[in-house]
Amino acid sequence: MRTLGIDYGDARVGLALTDPLGFTAQGLETIHHQGNDKIVLKRLEEILQTYEIDAFVIGMPVNMNGTKTERVEVTEKFIHKLKCKFPKIQIETIDERLTTVAAHRTMNFLEIDGRKKKNIVDTISAVYILETYMRKKENNEEK
Repeated sequence: MRTLGIDYGDARVGLALTDPLGFTAQGLETIHHQGNDKIVLKRLEEILQTYEIDAFVIGMPVNMNGTKTERVEVTEKFIHKLKCKFPKIQIETIDERLTTVAAHRTMNFLEIDGRKKKNIVDTISAVYILETYMRKKENNEEK
């Protein structure tokens, strides 16, 4: 079974996926939805037909001091839609602070063309969200 990492945004949603054993995370794609969650849910349904996914991990947009941002409520509404559409899939949230910053640093390090950054930044952020969740899960299992 795999875990799907989700970087949920107003216009784009980045997706990342673990390997079947849950050791690594790879970027999958960016969904351009312009605020229409039906597009996102339909694409997730297609992805679930291709991959055996047992959990979604969604980045929760909190402030640097740990307080909720305005985006938290929007993200929580999306999570509710996920629960209704995919009731058998476990849903986890993870603090996504600085994932976009890390994604931009990675793209700068790799010297990715500025025009391409917009299309992949959310996917890379989803990888960081998923990796954060995987580390947290691993640390909890070691205790």
